[in-house]
Amino acid sequence: MTPAPTKVVRWDATARRFDPAKMQKVGLFETPRFFLDLYCLEAGQQQKAHAHAESDKVYLVVEGEGAFRVGEETVRLGVGEGVLAAPGEVHGIENDSGERLVVLTFMSPPPS
Repeated sequence: MTPAPTKVVRWDATARRFDPAKMQKVGLFETPRFFLDLYCLEAGQQQKAHAHAESDKVYLVVEGEGAFRVGEETVRLGVGEGVLAAPGEVHGIENDSGERLVVLTFMSPPPS
């Protein structure tokens, strides 16, 4: 039996996309069971707090820093730090840093 080919995900600075009007989502990889995106926020932008009833979401900061809400708690995260929002937990991001913020975002299963 031949093993399935490895799926390699690569990105560089060109994968980042910013818009002064709103946060940008850049899709990196997706299957029926999960997705991996970059969220790109200019200074002052936010991802409105929301919840997914059946999905886990992980945020991992790859550039900058910002305020991450999960449930009733807001934590400040910088490069190399992350947080998990479990199913049903309200979550969102605010880039209050004055610099750009890039977040690697993993979610499983994708919302329907």
